[in-house]
Amino acid sequence: MTLPQIRPNHPASCHCGAVQFTVTLVPEGLATARRCDCSFCRRRGAIAVTAPLDGVKILTGQDKLTLYQFGTNTAQHHFCAVCGIYIYHRRRSNPNELGVNVACLEGLNPRDLGNVKWSDGVNHPSDA
Repeated sequence: MTLPQIRPNHPASCHCGAVQFTVTLVPEGLATARRCDCSFCRRRGAIAVTAPLDGVKILTGQDKLTLYQFGTNTAQHHFCAVCGIYIYHRRRSNPNELGVNVACLEGLNPRDLGNVKWSDGVNHPSDA
C-alpha cells in the first residue's frame, strides 16, 4: 500500500478549527503510525504519528490548548479545550518525540493507513 504524502509544515487542525497548526514528521513519516493500548490511549482511540519536539507549530489557538497528564506525568497530552480533540502529546516512551493525532492532518483519512501496529502500553518499559 502506498501511503499519502505528508509534506513538511503540513496543515492540521482540531475538529472545531480553534487550534490551527502545522506538522513536520520524522523522516519515516506516516510509516511511524501506531496505536497504544495503555489505559488512556485505548479510551482515546487515536492513531499517532511521530514528530520531533519542534515538529508541531501552533498557528492559532495556543490559548485553546489544554494539558492532561496522569501516572508518572511524563507524557503531556494536549487537547482543544473547545471541541475536545486530542492534538498531540509528548511521549513517555521517548520524551524527545511528539505523537501527533493523524486524524488532525489535513487531507488524510486515518483509514488510508490500513492496518496500524499497536504499542504495548499496558506493559510499558518505564513501568519495569
